[in-house]
Amino acid sequence: MIFHNFISLSFKKIHTFFQIFNEGLRFTWQSIISNKLRTFLSLLGITIGIISIISVFTIVDSLEKNIKQRIDSLGDNVIYVGKWPWGSSGEYEWWKFFNRPEPDFNEFRILKTRSNLSKEIAFSFDRSTYIKKNNTTLEEVVVKGITYDYAKILNLNFDLGRYFTQNDIMQGKNYAIIGYNLCQALFDGLDPIGSEIKVGDTYVKVVGVLEKEGESIVGESQDNMVLLPYFYAKRFLKVEGSDPAIMITPIDGISNAELKGEIKNIIRSIRRIRPISEDNFALNEASIIAQGLEKLFRIINISGWIIGGFSILVGGFGIANIMFVSVKERTKIIGIQKALGAENFFILLQFLLESIFLCIVGGILGIAIVWILSIIASNLVELDLYLGLNNIILGLFISVIIGILSGFFPAYTASKMDPVDAIRQ
Repeated sequence: MIFHNFISLSFKKIHTFFQIFNEGLRFTWQSIISNKLRTFLSLLGITIGIISIISVFTIVDSLEKNIKQRIDSLGDNVIYVGKWPWGSSGEYEWWKFFNRPEPDFNEFRILKTRSNLSKEIAFSFDRSTYIKKNNTTLEEVVVKGITYDYAKILNLNFDLGRYFTQNDIMQGKNYAIIGYNLCQALFDGLDPIGSEIKVGDTYVKVVGVLEKEGESIVGESQDNMVLLPYFYAKRFLKVEGSDPAIMITPIDGISNAELKGEIKNIIRSIRRIRPISEDNFALNEASIIAQGLEKLFRIINISGWIIGGFSILVGGFGIANIMFVSVKERTKIIGIQKALGAENFFILLQFLLESIFLCIVGGILGIAIVWILSIIASNLVELDLYLGLNNIILGLFISVIIGILSGFFPAYTASKMDPVDAIRQ
């Protein structure tokens, strides 16, 4: 019997709550419809605030995704032997790194012979020169001379044609693989395979076209690059001073740290570095860039919260001011409602729902505008801007919180009014 009474009482309370909630929504809607200009101004403030904060996070997330994709293309298990370190704790001592010797082809060959922990090893260097096809000339194009394992390490994908064979590399064939943008510029959509182009002062035959990669924020984009067999490229391009690199991947089951330890010992022995002397080379990997970028994006995100926070704060004050005006205008109605038996909770809910509803609508409009702008911007620049689900949820969550914070005090003030004093005003 006690349990039955408890259940009945609970259902009555739930039913009463929904009745109050429904009445609150009805009064909210009537207030919004009857005050169109005020509603528009309320929506404008919160919409601008949501646009500010969500657009910042959308741009930051898109940039972060783009950069991480480029870093991933470097390979998370690839060790790069070079002259310059990619990251340095404290001050970057460029003057010391400047005097270091560059990795050379002889060191590459010795590493291939001595290394027991490496799976693939490649050597590459690049220079900028012009390329030409008929009357079309492109200046300052990156031309890279590579060895055979280069494609295995960086996982090249082809739109047309093929990669170099081992014989193409060793015999120094005058073959070339070109990037997607270069193909479009030189051949205007026609099949380039088998055609000749001029690279610097020499003619090469196109055997492959790489898939479109898009603009790269980290390093060069392969869309604007020419790949040549190393032994052919070195005939007319100077290797020294080109900042060449040796790229190495570990065999299965070997960590990057273990591979770096072996490489370090081999190179120190090749260069006859004394035990007490420091390394005159750098062993780089993609994680070094990733760690530095994580710190950068944390700072940018904090800046985004500060910039967007001020905009949201302005919108929130606008909503609060308009809600106080709404309470003032409806003082007599509040008094009549309370005289007829309306509870304080009903009055509070009525105004709080109006504030939350305005903020949610303003937030949805702001999110929709950011989505449209991201599509337009993606078509204007070669960067994929996308509005992620996390930012949509964040925008709606912020809208609800601002609605509660902005509307609570005006709603609470209305709920505490004396019915007699309210009717007299």
